[in-house]
Amino acid sequence: MSDLPPCPKCSSAFTYEDGGGLFICPECAHEWSATAADAAPAGETTEAFVVKDSVGNVLQDGDSVVVIKDLKVKGSPNGLKAGTKVKNIRLVDSDHNIDCRIEGIGSMGLKSEFVRKA
Repeated sequence: MSDLPPCPKCSSAFTYEDGGGLFICPECAHEWSATAADAAPAGETTEAFVVKDSVGNVLQDGDSVVVIKDLKVKGSPNGLKAGTKVKNIRLVDSDHNIDCRIEGIGSMGLKSEFVRKA
């Protein structure tokens, strides 16, 4: 087995070393330097999960946001109107950054680029 560290982003064991002192993960294409691998303990990532709204404010779980644009919603004849306030959001790491429950519509995912912090 090789002595190379696992990928800090996806924990893949199939990393390889580039000739320039970089480690590369073939599964997620993450690249990091050998000195960064020594500084960060295995299993811990140095990148923090940060979600920002349309104007750059950092969002957190439990915040309230306001929709800034009319959005079409599958299964709803009216959709979601601009100015709708959404309370108690949950942040998730996917293509739709916000999970929430909207009265009259139900549970749904929103992209952070279409909301601003209330």
